[in-house]
Amino acid sequence: MNDTPPPLSHADLLELKRWNTPTIYNGWEQITARDAGRECFNLEETHDFMPQMGPMIGYAVTVVIEPGNPDHKTANTNAWSEYRRYVASMPGPKIVVVQDLDKPATFGAFWGEVNSNIHRALGCVGAIVDGSIRDVDEMTNAGFKALARRLSVGHAYSTPVRWGCDVEAFGTPITPGTLIHADKHGFLAVPMEDTPRLLDAARSMDSFECQTMIPTARSAAGQSMEALLTEIDDACAQFGDLVKAKFSGKPGEWT
Repeated sequence: MNDTPPPLSHADLLELKRWNTPTIYNGWEQITARDAGRECFNLEETHDFMPQMGPMIGYAVTVVIEPGNPDHKTANTNAWSEYRRYVASMPGPKIVVVQDLDKPATFGAFWGEVNSNIHRALGCVGAIVDGSIRDVDEMTNAGFKALARRLSVGHAYSTPVRWGCDVEAFGTPITPGTLIHADKHGFLAVPMEDTPRLLDAARSMDSFECQTMIPTARSAAGQSMEALLTEIDDACAQFGDLVKAKFSGKPGEWT
C-alpha cells in the first residue's frame, strides 16, 4: 500500500503561492511532527536575486554539480541529455535544488539564460542553488526565479554530476518530490506527510492574526498606554485560543 499523499491540486498551489514563506511556515509548524525550530528550512543564508517575482512553489527535482572539477566534462558526455530527461519525467510545477560540491568555494554558475529557458520549458518555475547563478536579468525575463549564494561571471565546468538523488542545500537535506515554498526570506521544504493539511493550516493562521493581534495594534491611536497593553494581552490570548481550538485535535476534528 502506498502511503504517499497525492500532489496538491493546481488551485491549492496557487493559493499557497499568494502568501510569503514565513506565513506558510506559521501554518506548517502547527501540523508537523518535525522539530519546526530546526528542520525543513534553510539553516544558512540565501539570497533571492528576483524578489520582485514574489514567492515560488513547486516539487523538488535535484542535481549535484561540481563546476571546479574539469573531469566531469568528459566523465559522461550524455549527462546533460540524461539529466534533462529526468527533469522532464517528473510532475510539475518543479523547483530545481542544486548541491554544489565545490562549497564553500564557487567557481562557476550552473544557471544562466539558456539553462533557465530550457528548464522553464520543462515545467520548472525556479531553482534553489547552493552555489552561484549568472544572467540575472535574462533569467528574470524567462520567468525563472532563483535563490542562490552569490553571482558568478563564468560557468567553469558546470555539468550534471548526478541527479534524482537526495541533496543538501543551505544546510538542509532535500529529497526529490518534496514540496518547496520559497521567497526572499528563504525556503521551506514541506515533509510529504504534511502537504495535505498545509493550505488549511496556513490559511487559518493568517486569518487568526488578522482577527486578533494585528487589528488591535493598528487601532492604538488615542488610547492610553495601559489600555493598549491590556487590549494587546487580550488579543494575544484570543489568538492562542483560536489556535488551540483549531489544532488541538486530530486533523479530521479541526474546525
